Amino acid sequence: MRDAALLRPARRGLAALAVLAVLALAGLAAVRSILPPAAAPASAPAGQFSAERAFAEVRTIAATPHPAGSAANDRVREHLLAHLRGLGLSPQVQDTVSAQGGELSASAGGTGLARVRNVVTLLPGAASTGRIFLVAHYDSAQTGPGGNDDAAGVATILETARALTSGARLRNDVVLVLTDAEEACLCGAEAFVRQHPLARDGGVALNLEARGSSGPAIMFETSARNAELVEAYARAPYPVGTSFAVEIYRRLPNDTDFTAFRRAGFRGLNSAYIDGAAVYHAPTDRPSAMDRDSLQHHGANALAVTRELGGRDLTTLRGGADATYFPVPGGGLVHYPGALVWPLAVLALAAVAALAWLARRRGRLTGRRLALAGALTPVPLVVAPALAQALWAALTLIRPEYGALPIDPYRPGLYRVAVIALAVAVVLGWFAVLRRRVGAAALAVAGLGWLAGLGAVLAAVTPGGAYLATLPALAGALAGLAALAVRGWAATAAITVGGLVAVVILLPTVLMLFPALGMALGAAGAFLTVLLVLALLPVVDLIHPPGEPVRGLAALRARRRGALPTLAASLAVLVCAAAGLVVDRFDAEHPALTQLMYALDADTGTARWLSDEARTQTWTAQYVSGDRKPVTATLPAFGDERLRGGPARPATLAAPDLTLEADTLSGDGRVLTLRLKPRRAVRFTTLHVAAATEVTAATVGGRTVPSRRPAGGGWGFGFVFHAPPAEGVVVTLAVRGAGPVRLRAMDASDNVSEMPGFRARPAGVGVLGSHSSEMVAVAKTYEY
Repeated sequence: MRDAALLRPARRGLAALAVLAVLALAGLAAVRSILPPAAAPASAPAGQFSAERAFAEVRTIAATPHPAGSAANDRVREHLLAHLRGLGLSPQVQDTVSAQGGELSASAGGTGLARVRNVVTLLPGAASTGRIFLVAHYDSAQTGPGGNDDAAGVATILETARALTSGARLRNDVVLVLTDAEEACLCGAEAFVRQHPLARDGGVALNLEARGSSGPAIMFETSARNAELVEAYARAPYPVGTSFAVEIYRRLPNDTDFTAFRRAGFRGLNSAYIDGAAVYHAPTDRPSAMDRDSLQHHGANALAVTRELGGRDLTTLRGGADATYFPVPGGGLVHYPGALVWPLAVLALAAVAALAWLARRRGRLTGRRLALAGALTPVPLVVAPALAQALWAALTLIRPEYGALPIDPYRPGLYRVAVIALAVAVVLGWFAVLRRRVGAAALAVAGLGWLAGLGAVLAAVTPGGAYLATLPALAGALAGLAALAVRGWAATAAITVGGLVAVVILLPTVLMLFPALGMALGAAGAFLTVLLVLALLPVVDLIHPPGEPVRGLAALRARRRGALPTLAASLAVLVCAAAGLVVDRFDAEHPALTQLMYALDADTGTARWLSDEARTQTWTAQYVSGDRKPVTATLPAFGDERLRGGPARPATLAAPDLTLEADTLSGDGRVLTLRLKPRRAVRFTTLHVAAATEVTAATVGGRTVPSRRPAGGGWGFGFVFHAPPAEGVVVTLAVRGAGPVRLRAMDASDNVSEMPGFRARPAGVGVLGSHSSEMVAVAKTYEY
């Protein structure tokens, strides 16, 4: 690596400008590669996906909140059936009771169940070798109309079906699965994969979701051994996804309908657009909030991948291993076998070692300086993420309402730029302080060494993410070796090529990571930004003043010039953060989010306001106060959740009815047959048995459920049943012993604004998109 200082000052300036221009253009191209395409008009050819045509369906589906079991959801289902029949298809309704699968069954209140009514239809293939399942859920959260989550996915499937039926049949069967009760318990997907005949032989599932209102449609999750599926996805017109995202998502507790398909042995891909997440599950998740370019991205890729897989012999789709993949300028997706992860990681380490050896031979660094640089390189890797978290903490102190947002502010763009600028400022400041003492070459080699080392760690821990460090380190080391072998502009060109690789790989990942994790985890974006700047240290050396020793005024001027880039980046942090506070203000369209519930204990006739806000909002403070406390003793369905409370006026509300229909002796205990029946319109109902009673077996709505689910607070076995039928739910409990059995029944509606003492939220104050927001719970104890 030839020090940039070897260039004459004039040429050095030109070189810096040229390299910065090239890298800026590469950065713009990299960013463009992950932007959604423009929405196609309704006049687009019949065989193409049109966001405008799909958006007409979004408006119908998301006219009002429609949680599972509601009359509004019934209307949506009837519309879907009519639409599919209009395409010449024969949809059916899968009407059944389903329970959560796997570890999902251990929710806070016990096993989750629901009455689900999935809409399913088949597009038969011409000579099918297997089935492709297009999956989205048509129910919404109770707090919002679901314009994006998941009317976007449902409308995408409807428009895809229209495009497919407008032309020749595909080779393979395509099954449309519009699931119910995803928001409640993922029970619709579980019902399909476990009970529906079309799911019996498995296949490839393409799940379509949204967790925001804008941004690219990212393919963020795959089944295991995804190499062939990734190759098929790469043929989509706008493929956006990274194997790093898949690795991260596999380690998160998050689930979608795809979870049920994956656990049932289906192969597949899961896609969603995730920016603009402030509307997630909220009343603001209206069709008007949707970026139709995101809908176009969703649909264009879904249609292309369906056609690609629809023409393949699915019996040969056996996978083999996971692939490494990431987007590149030009709308492509680089992908290579996972078997190359370790060879590339080792090659990067070897290339950096070779660069260090040759740089020392050429007199560019010493072993002592390299060791010192290596010891000090972790400083920006630790400091920048810590400062990013401190910045967000400061912003939430200034604007406490940010603490209640689900993921991100409404307009987080300037805050994200502030975090990036902060990370850049940290690295530039670190470089300016150490450059004259340690040397630019030693710092650059040490930076690449840390990248290569991190690549090896990732290869062992998260192989799909190793490319983020391995490839920039490898490219930087090879560029450094080339720069040491040539002079002048040729050396600058080599440095530029090494920087290009880092920009193309890391910059899109930084930008996708912010909406994925939110500003509360801005440290992750800061960390990746530090990696990017470390890979660009040879370029950073170009924009800094020469590093040769000088004294007097020359030394003072050099230090001032060296501080300018750091000061500029630091100023950008302050300007962007301040501008963000000015731009991102709460109003009627972008309200501060609050969470409030009401609970009535029918045993005592007392009522309380409840809230699970981490920091009580001003509006909520008129109802609740004090510390968060467990409520399991009276509301076992909440598990170990801690809530703030306050006294409320009792409302006249009918408690759920629990009737004993049969009681028989069996072995060393009793078998109770009960009917749990709400006496008002509710979203779900729950039942819990006192912890002193051992439940040895249980069925709910005809489904066997795990018999032991401790809820705490004196309650043991329990379940939550979503969308209960009007006739109620039949429950059988086999209990040990012949003594009386104490039970606690509860049901919940979503009409907190109708409770006595409620005061309407003012403009600028809204409802948090929580599954318990606006809940009105009524609980009563029975003994049989």
